Amino acid sequence: MGGLNLEVFKFGMYVMFPIGIMYYFGTNLDERFSVPDFWPKPEQTNKIPLEREEIQAELERLRQKRLYLRDRRLAAEAQARAREQQQAAQQQQQNDE
Repeated sequence: MGGLNLEVFKFGMYVMFPIGIMYYFGTNLDERFSVPDFWPKPEQTNKIPLEREEIQAELERLRQKRLYLRDRRLAAEAQARAREQQQAAQQQQQNDE
C-alpha cells in the first residue's frame, strides 16, 4: 500500500498535530484571548465587612432596603386593589342601568 514513508509521515502527524495545537493556543495567551475590562476593579467589588460595627451597619442597610421595597410593593398592591374595586363598581353600575 503506502510503505514505510507513509507510516513515518502518519506517525509524525499524529505526534506533531497535538503539539502544534498546544503550542498555538498555549503561547501569547494574554494578548490573543484577553477581554479588556473583564474583571472588575477593586473599588467595584463587594467589600466584606469584617468588624462588628461594619457588620451591624450592613445588616441595618439591608433591613432598610428590604422594608423600603416591602412598602413599595404593598402600596402598589393597594393601588391595584383599589383600581379593581373601582372597575367592579363601574361594571356593576353599567349592569344596573
